[in-house]
Amino acid sequence: MNRIGALALAGLIVVAFLSGCIGQKEEVPTIVIGSKPFNEQYILAHMIALLLEENGFKAEVKEGLGGTLVNYEALKRGQIHVYVEYTGTAYNNILKLDPPEKWDPDYVYEKSKEEMLKRDGVLTLVKLGFRDDYAIAVKKEFAEEHNLQKLSDLAPYAPEMTLGTDPEFATRPDGLPRIKEVYGFTFGEVKQMEPTLMYEAIKNGQVDAISAYTTDARVDLFGLKILEDDKGALPPYDAVILVKKEFADKYPEVVEVLKKLEGLIDTDTMRELNYQYDVEKKDAREIAREFLIEKGLIKG
Repeated sequence: MNRIGALALAGLIVVAFLSGCIGQKEEVPTIVIGSKPFNEQYILAHMIALLLEENGFKAEVKEGLGGTLVNYEALKRGQIHVYVEYTGTAYNNILKLDPPEKWDPDYVYEKSKEEMLKRDGVLTLVKLGFRDDYAIAVKKEFAEEHNLQKLSDLAPYAPEMTLGTDPEFATRPDGLPRIKEVYGFTFGEVKQMEPTLMYEAIKNGQVDAISAYTTDARVDLFGLKILEDDKGALPPYDAVILVKKEFADKYPEVVEVLKKLEGLIDTDTMRELNYQYDVEKKDAREIAREFLIEKGLIKG
């Protein structure tokens, strides 16, 4: 082979090598999904995992990893890659922003989205379609006996009442402290417990009121009445999927899969899925699987 031919061959080999390198995608690692320790968080984490697995990715669920800050810090550090958060929680508990004069869901969504990205490189990727707002609930008989319709009505009775609440709501600025600030009353005693225990506690008379969730079917099942937040103390909590922007930029194919969940679950649907978990005692992964099959997102 002459010199020119050898150089041409060498050039073709280099081009072929570089083309292969450019066209080669970095393999997506096992995608780790965090969750908080309650019903819908388990269901949604498994829903994300199943959808990813259906599309060829490996996924691992860290069920009940911890509360808000545990999951958020794990996301920032790359210990998990995705989890479901709530806009009101992000606004108040993570970002610690000043409360607006009036809680507007769109403002809370946009502001929390903007600030998480700016401060921490965390991307609000998907808005799932439902809100899981905090609320104060009492037994219907107690509400009827004392003519309670809204939180303002509770002021004369609260000092003699015991409130059962999850640990986060008891201390975080958008929870019980915010009710005290806006309504001017405190409960006589506050008992912190896991969310699953609150409903049994009020049923058995161990507490007089609880911090309930609007997606929780046990409100109706246990004969409770949610008191209207007539002064707008508590923010809106739209459910959103969070990922690091760095991760989203690196693996756009994962982003495309997660976006299939955009607007897919309304509040009534989430309440029904929670009912299956809390009352029918179905497995969270199975609940998620049946829902995704019904929506045509995974095969049966």
